[in-house]
Amino acid sequence: MGAAPAESDTVTDEGELIDLLRFCAVGSVDDGKSTLIGRLLHDTKQLFDDQVEAIEEASRRRGYEGVELAFATDGLRAEREQGITIDVAYRYAATPTRKFVIADCPGHEQYTRNMATGASTAELAVVVVDAARGLREQTKRHLCIAALMGVRRFVVCVNKMDLVGWSRDVYESVVVQMGELAARLGVEELITIPISALSGDGVAEENASADWYHGPTLLQVLESIPVLGADLGQGGARLAVQWVFRNPDGTRGYAGLLSGGPLRPGDAVTVLPSGKPATVESVSTFDGPLGVAWPGMSVTVQIAGDLDVGRGDMLASAADPPELLSEFDATVCWFSEKPLVAGNRYSVKHTTRRAPCIVTGVKSVVDMEGFVEVPSGEIRFNEIGVVSLALTTPLAADDYRVNRSTGSFVIVDPITNATLGAAMVRSGAASGD
Repeated sequence: MGAAPAESDTVTDEGELIDLLRFCAVGSVDDGKSTLIGRLLHDTKQLFDDQVEAIEEASRRRGYEGVELAFATDGLRAEREQGITIDVAYRYAATPTRKFVIADCPGHEQYTRNMATGASTAELAVVVVDAARGLREQTKRHLCIAALMGVRRFVVCVNKMDLVGWSRDVYESVVVQMGELAARLGVEELITIPISALSGDGVAEENASADWYHGPTLLQVLESIPVLGADLGQGGARLAVQWVFRNPDGTRGYAGLLSGGPLRPGDAVTVLPSGKPATVESVSTFDGPLGVAWPGMSVTVQIAGDLDVGRGDMLASAADPPELLSEFDATVCWFSEKPLVAGNRYSVKHTTRRAPCIVTGVKSVVDMEGFVEVPSGEIRFNEIGVVSLALTTPLAADDYRVNRSTGSFVIVDPITNATLGAAMVRSGAASGD
């Protein structure tokens, strides 16, 4: 049967265990986020020699005395300024201890949807705060969005400490501000680190400038913090059927990405939305059969009997199935210039299933300054709010906080197929058959 992977392990399709951490980097404009990412990439040897030479040349050309590591992300930022749509810029890094996927979220308010995209699969958020300016409104907005998207762990880098003389009082002031905000947002873990992204103090190297600080560097935190697999979910197994294979012997195999929990031959499952019971006969990948499949693996499953199962259906643990929802509430991050109001008709794309829906009500929008939901009859561009939806066919869905895969969906225009919003199923939603 095999033992379960450690908490910090992610499983590839081939069964290889990789220690992989996904995190989003957020912060207001000019707080030093780009410099921090550049410093992290540079000090962990992720930049090629020609990239470093190009950064050095760009720094000299623009009159900088030293190397401006923020230029390591300039290419992607220039593309944004030219009007090219980039949902979020991803960077990749690796150390002997762990691999990283870094979602570089833009700091401008108009890129709220990019921020939501970057946070949607993140295990934690690295928050950059300018020590002299403190916690600004746009940073608070990003933290609120990250919390709404299910991020519960934050690493706060109090940057530009060299410009305030490595003042402990300034640092402690930011610690207090972040502690109060984290408590309001329901943050489960908060780590604060004084750094200078420009010099590298506290990033990958020990902090030699703040003799009063005895905590870890940013890299030490990133290498040691447990990986919880938040994007893979909790609870029972869920396999949204993406493809149906017909074998030479006439049997069928159902392929998809597994989330929630492990799946083994002999397990009892329920086919949703039909509700028919079934038993798993085999689980396999391209390399052959498995004794157990873990969340995060793309697998093919065969079940006993001759059931009618197709793309858009779900095989779920019979002991812990998701709800079938045809009327429910959802938190929506709205991307369209046309406001979302009651009576509008859309389509939803949930896992591998698509269904028509109607907005039966708009309940509230999130006040980004007070972090509270206030009554509203519409949700406008870049706003986040709560709506009630009714679907023509039910979805097999979980609360987003339990399983990001089965708890999230997108709202699309049924005519143009344009994505209009990203949404999360809220707990306590009414279910329907």
